[in-house]
Amino acid sequence: MPFLFQRNTGAVPRVISPATVLVMLRRRCAELAEQHPGFRATSFTPHDFRRLLATDLVNNGLPIHIGAALLGHLNLQTTRGYVAVFNEDVVRHYQEFLDRRRQARSADEYKPVTDSEWSEFEEHFDRRKVELGGCTRPYGSPCQHEHSCLRYPMLAINPKMLPRLDEIEEDLLARRERAERENWLGEVEGIDLTLTYLRQKREETKRLALVAPVELGMPLLAR
Repeated sequence: MPFLFQRNTGAVPRVISPATVLVMLRRRCAELAEQHPGFRATSFTPHDFRRLLATDLVNNGLPIHIGAALLGHLNLQTTRGYVAVFNEDVVRHYQEFLDRRRQARSADEYKPVTDSEWSEFEEHFDRRKVELGGCTRPYGSPCQHEHSCLRYPMLAINPKMLPRLDEIEEDLLARRERAERENWLGEVEGIDLTLTYLRQKREETKRLALVAPVELGMPLLAR
């Protein structure tokens, strides 16, 4: 079975329940506390070890965007919230990855950038700025979601726009009440989906607001 915590009951493999895993972790902490008193007031959950794994991988040189792919995160900021590293470490690991990639590519690929190409590059990032924050879609890709940003996993909410999310939620709830009165079932379903994404993004933004962002700025064009 594709489960990390499992055991055999007789000859049948079964998943260990979350409650049992927590009991096992508390028991282990109590045993460790006999030699290491710091564990006496410590409690772990299985999810903590996911964070520890991510931290260990990034601290040992794995680029953080690859760690995000391993963890199944669509947003790099989510992985940053997992990884307990200093901001300068994030920048250093990313820069080392870029250096290794450049060494593996042919020197012929590094042709001089024209003014029109650079202008197009800058305009792409300007177009990614929206009311609630910034869209993190890949360079050169258009907006394919008709600016339905709340449902788009690549939207990074600016923490200062959290009050605006509350206003949007109030408006959606009012629209939902009317849709229920009018029996617009399709409208109710769509609003419920939008509310789900809104609340998820609000909680994620509040959590990530505790992690200071790294402002890399725009690279300078070599003349």
